[in-house]
Amino acid sequence: MDWITILGSIAAILTTSSFLPQMLKTWRTKSVKDISFVMLICFNTGIFLWLIYGISLNALPIILANGVTLVFNLIILWLKIKYR
Repeated sequence: MDWITILGSIAAILTTSSFLPQMLKTWRTKSVKDISFVMLICFNTGIFLWLIYGISLNALPIILANGVTLVFNLIILWLKIKYR
């Protein structure tokens, strides 16, 4: 693995894992009042487009990071709708 792939992988792990605490906190507390619905829609759309971009480039760090981030944020969106 070259250093650019390693760098991209580390960035992917850090940015993707940053959503895990929010997802777990929202799940446990069932409190979604401070999470913006519009932000979630915009962010999920952007992450989906990054995923498509990564697939078109066949760039594994981009694909994995955005795939997992999209799943985490879709769960947060689902919780926002469920606990509204």
